[in-house]
Amino acid sequence: MRASLLFVLAGAIALQAPQVEAQTPLDDPSLTEWEVPYPESRPRDPMVAPDGRVWFCGQAGAYIAVFDPKSGEFKQYDTGGVRPHNLLVDSEGMVWYAGNAANEGATARHIGKLDPETGDIEKFMMPDDRARDPHTLIFDSNEDIWFTVQGGNFIGKLFTKTGEIRLVQALEVEGSRRGNSSRPYGIVLDSEDRPWIALFNTNHVATVDPETFQLETIELPENALPRRIGITSDDILWYGDWTRGTLSRLDPETHEVTEFPLPGGTGSRPYGMAVDDSDRIWLVETGVQPNNFIGFDPMSGEFFSQSTIESGGGTIRHMYFDAETNSIWFGADTNTVGNAVLPPRRRIVSH
Repeated sequence: MRASLLFVLAGAIALQAPQVEAQTPLDDPSLTEWEVPYPESRPRDPMVAPDGRVWFCGQAGAYIAVFDPKSGEFKQYDTGGVRPHNLLVDSEGMVWYAGNAANEGATARHIGKLDPETGDIEKFMMPDDRARDPHTLIFDSNEDIWFTVQGGNFIGKLFTKTGEIRLVQALEVEGSRRGNSSRPYGIVLDSEDRPWIALFNTNHVATVDPETFQLETIELPENALPRRIGITSDDILWYGDWTRGTLSRLDPETHEVTEFPLPGGTGSRPYGMAVDDSDRIWLVETGVQPNNFIGFDPMSGEFFSQSTIESGGGTIRHMYFDAETNSIWFGADTNTVGNAVLPPRRRIVSH
């Protein structure tokens, strides 16, 4: 079902948020980038493995790779012509990737499981050929995988122990220049393992009931285009609005939307996004060059940090927060992988 909306432009307003203890002055992160030794391969969507190494996709290069930050060494795994879009690393060190597209002679339309010890790949094919481009993956508390299918217009779940895949058809769009898919894109899970999805060809956010697999949507402000999405510990949703140039807060209970205009304005093109374990929100403006890496504090409702990406960034598409090192990893179209060591944490006490 679709729900109505209420939204306000952020000004001097008080937001309900977790209380914090011993607030630390906020500073800029420390940014480091490493050049990837595989030219023009669009490294993206890194994730830290249990052993501390960083796995990422070579979307244009049709590979999966791992990077050791201590030694600076890279190792590449061939995907047989499949162009991976996003990946996860499970608790046993297995790498799961979205088989999003393929070179001639290869087949996408699957989620792959790569064994780093052998290089072997097990493929879990989509049960519907229309689900041609698995996009973004996320683990639930059982390490089953919820995922989006952008062009194919599905939201899905892979039960990793059995290999079963369930697909839910997303909204269809009438008269769009970008096709009739609502383009399910970024995805997060709330504290109840319920997925929330940005529908990048609509002004809607969707959710799927984990038990019934029923789709529901929430309408956002007119002309909004949510791309990536984040969630804080109070289950409040945050999304970067591609067209309106805002970071927006969505209350999933009341459907109220509060917009915070980005420093780069309507041309900021917010893309990569992550929430740290202090509930600070980090996102990248990709409509400016070099890309602008921004920190936002929901407690104050203010952007407190801006840092430029040394390589320029090109486009930073997805980011991963690593609690072990209090840092964010990202890949850039300038053929680098990067790390942002964040300013000191603050401790969340209660809601």
